[in-house]
Amino acid sequence: MTIARFFAEQLPQYQYLDFCLRLIAGIACGAVIGLERSHRFKEAGIRTHVIVCCASVLIMLVSKYGFADFTSPAMETLYGTRGADPARIAAQVVTGISFLCAGVIFKQGITVRGLTTAAGIWFTAGVGLALGAGMYFIGIFSTVLITLVQFLMHRFQFGADSYAANNLRLVVSDDTDFNPALHSQLDDWGAVISESKITRNADGSTTYELLIRRREEITFDEFDAFCDAHDVITSASNIPVR
Repeated sequence: MTIARFFAEQLPQYQYLDFCLRLIAGIACGAVIGLERSHRFKEAGIRTHVIVCCASVLIMLVSKYGFADFTSPAMETLYGTRGADPARIAAQVVTGISFLCAGVIFKQGITVRGLTTAAGIWFTAGVGLALGAGMYFIGIFSTVLITLVQFLMHRFQFGADSYAANNLRLVVSDDTDFNPALHSQLDDWGAVISESKITRNADGSTTYELLIRRREEITFDEFDAFCDAHDVITSASNIPVR
C-alpha cells in the first residue's frame, strides 16, 4: 500500500487543509488573548497563550480524528480493536504532562519564570500524540508552524515582550519622603511598576521589591545615580530579567 493510498483511505485530502486552518486559527486566537494579557504585563503573555491554544487544537484533532485507522473504509471494526478506546490514553497523557509542566515553573523573587517552557512541553506532548496516532502530516506541520511562530516572536518582539525588565530591591531607613521620590524617578525613566512587594522590617527600615519594565533595561549607572541621590537607601540591588 502506498502512502498516498493510505491517507486517502483514512481521511479525505481536503481534510488535512482544514486541520492546518484550524491550527492557524488557534494561533490567531491565542495571540489575541495573549496580547491583552501582555499589555497588562502578566507573565503568561502572547507566546504562552499561542502555544497553549495551538496545542489544544492539536490534541482535539488527535482525539477526534486520530483513530480513523481503527476501522476500514466500510466502517468495519478491524481485528483486535473491539472494545478498545484509545482516546482514553490521549486524555491521560494530557493530564499527566501537566505535572511535568508544573516542574519547570518556578518563582524567582517576585517574578514567575518558565511558563512558556511549560507550554512548549505541553505542545510537544500534543505532537507526540499526533505522531503516535499516525497523523504524520499534522504532527510535522504543527511542529514547523509553532517553531516558526516562536522564532518570529523572538526576532520581532511586540507587546510586553518588547519591554525590558529589572528586579529592583531597595532597603530604606526612612520611607517618609522616599515614595514620592521613587515615583518621580520612575516617571523620569519612563518605567512602570509591574509587580511590587513592600515589607516593614523589625529594625524600622522598609524593603522595596519591585519589578520594573520599560523599553530599555535600567542601567547600573542610572540605578547608582538614583541610590547616591538618596541617603536613606542603605542597601540596593538591580537584577535585569532576561
